[in-house]
Amino acid sequence: MNWSTDWGLRGRMFFTMALLAVLYVVFIGALSVVFEGRILPIILVFGLFSFAQYFYSDKLALYSMGARTVEPDEAPELHRMVERLSQQADLPKPTVAVADSQVPNAFATGRNQRNATVCVTQGLMGTLDQEELEGVIAHELAHIKNRDVMVMTIASFLSTIAFIIVRWGWLLGGNNRQGGAPVIVAIAVSLLVWVVSFFLIRALSRYREYVADRGAAAITGKPGALASALLAINGRMDRVPKEDLRDQAEMNAFFIIPIRSGFIGKIASTHPPTDERVERLRTLEREMETA
Repeated sequence: MNWSTDWGLRGRMFFTMALLAVLYVVFIGALSVVFEGRILPIILVFGLFSFAQYFYSDKLALYSMGARTVEPDEAPELHRMVERLSQQADLPKPTVAVADSQVPNAFATGRNQRNATVCVTQGLMGTLDQEELEGVIAHELAHIKNRDVMVMTIASFLSTIAFIIVRWGWLLGGNNRQGGAPVIVAIAVSLLVWVVSFFLIRALSRYREYVADRGAAAITGKPGALASALLAINGRMDRVPKEDLRDQAEMNAFFIIPIRSGFIGKIASTHPPTDERVERLRTLEREMETA
């Protein structure tokens, strides 16, 4: 495997985490001011959520997708594929999971290389041939090797907390007019934090997809297989029932192909356009053939 560290990705991850750390401090400080210095309960709540997000992110992701881990005797071919590609990527074999969904997709989750999970959907396995499926799994393993799964998990925490306050914060005000003003301010601050963190995460996520595509090509030596898989998955998305798409959309930042709809969906997409990814893979394929 001809693997090389992408320092552009490392720099972007460090920059994103630094900005999110500043945003985190500002967020806690603003909430403590709004709620008259009651900072200890706020830090405690944030700490508990951070602990759960970091140590149980893989289980939470699998639960949200209705996925379950599978043993080698349940999915022997899938396990053999993951094990062989993990060896080629010089990684510990991750936990293997399958989601009972017709959305053709895959994602990786976990806090580090030794505690990672690769999940594929039934729809994906029914859509791709063996080489294409290998390309997708190698893409997910590249995310694990680059450690950007951990960064995205941590980064998404702040966005999630802010979104919860924006959505449900009005319940804190009750019918007390005097207590309603701080809640409104808290919701406004949370909305600002959510918007900023939202676009920071998406800026990082788009770049990391290009890097994972190159990583998959390095692991398998077949960039054309991943390009073919991306086209096949993208083509199937239009034929999946809209209800199913909405159910899975919360995992967009981790999927190999995002679920999007309309103009807003494209602006807020966590991934670069599929045709651009395919073109880069085709170019890489030509370079490898002539090398």
